[in-house]
Amino acid sequence: MLSRKRIQATSGVWPLILMVALFIMGCSSTGNQNTSNVDANISVIRANNNIQMIVEGDRAYLSGVLGSDLSITLESMIEQHPNVTELVLVDVPGSLDQEATMNSARLIRRLGLNTHISRTGYVLSGGVDLFLGGVKRTIGPGAAVGVHAWRDQNSPSTSSGIKMEGVIDMSDPVHAEYVNFYLSLGVPERFYWFSLNAAPAERIYYLTSEEIYDFHLATD
Repeated sequence: MLSRKRIQATSGVWPLILMVALFIMGCSSTGNQNTSNVDANISVIRANNNIQMIVEGDRAYLSGVLGSDLSITLESMIEQHPNVTELVLVDVPGSLDQEATMNSARLIRRLGLNTHISRTGYVLSGGVDLFLGGVKRTIGPGAAVGVHAWRDQNSPSTSSGIKMEGVIDMSDPVHAEYVNFYLSLGVPERFYWFSLNAAPAERIYYLTSEEIYDFHLATD
């Protein structure tokens, strides 16, 4: 069991997320593709931050904060819709249970599902780990991928109750659990150490396209 958790993107970063979402929507091209059904699905599930899933054809659209029952939700969806081959992540700000998220990513891989981040969508923190479960991983135009360090839940607090950032203990066995997780999904170890140093727990670092492909987060 993981002894540490990555802190999910919570209310402190929602204004930043909103600004990024508005920016990437403004920068993305509309084109002439027939995307009316896709856009309708995305609009519906963006209306609620709780976990939402809509299935259309061979795609399942998922959005919201990832919880402890994620694996059960995914298994139930596949049982009811065995034709689904791709999980489309719309807006995933993080997870409440990192261990459950990692197990769900492994489940996605075992099921042979592909993952895709929707056009102008985003995955942050634990949402990135879920995305990595896909056999094939693709990212839509204007989509964002954000990472940050986890915070030691056992670290001392300040007088205001805020957890203090500490020096990362390189010998902490929890690192091996994360590293092995990434390696099992075809992602290099250096991505883990990069994510720890990219931004502190209360902030988000958005990867560039070059970084996304350099770390093998996307396969196409």
